[in-house]
Amino acid sequence: MAIIETEAALHDAHRDNHTHRDVSGGWLRPAVFGAMDGLVSNFALMAGVAGGAVSQQTVIITGLSGLAAGAFSMAAGEYTSVASQRELVEAELDVERRELRKHPADEERELAELYVSRGVEPELATEVARQLSKDPEQALEIHAREELGIDPGDLPSPMVAAVSSFGSFALGALLPVLPYLLGASDLWPAVVLALIGLFACGAVVARMTARSWWFSGLRQLALGGAAAGVTYLLGSLFGTAIG
Repeated sequence: MAIIETEAALHDAHRDNHTHRDVSGGWLRPAVFGAMDGLVSNFALMAGVAGGAVSQQTVIITGLSGLAAGAFSMAAGEYTSVASQRELVEAELDVERRELRKHPADEERELAELYVSRGVEPELATEVARQLSKDPEQALEIHAREELGIDPGDLPSPMVAAVSSFGSFALGALLPVLPYLLGASDLWPAVVLALIGLFACGAVVARMTARSWWFSGLRQLALGGAAAGVTYLLGSLFGTAIG
């Protein structure tokens, strides 16, 4: 009885400890990077314009225009990219579907050979391939996963990608504009809020890496701050030259 309890405890400990982070990123990766992109690009754009010693209204209009233009551009780009990828996958699935219909024996043999190449005994691989090939849709799903590395039932949605990209970019781009909308008359409140946002985005990114949250946060803060600093200097130079 003690042995059974020990084995059960070991099994529970293995189950609880043998977990992995979501290396694909799931929804978190595109959301965080979309927000970070919006924050860095709009913060840098506003800093460059503010460096030219323009009016508060001009900076606000620039920030809101950058938010709208960037969000729509991200949404259109994501929609086109995901739609094209999905169309390519569906075209390849149609090819595989036709091959399964025209040459079922060859496709079954191909699947068996694949399992053999992975170390399964030939007799067992042949039997497994035969049983899995009985259902055409199941056979298509297996061939798609094994040969194309995709899941036919889990293809990305272009509309979801577009909407999520639009929302995350707009949210990030709104941060440096917010102090101005609340009455700020100079750039410093926007700088403080943007830097806090950059650090927070970098810290969240640490969930998908082996880095510590403070390292990732400081790294993103430094990169975003450097981009804004360079554009501010350029804006100052251009403003002086034009003025």
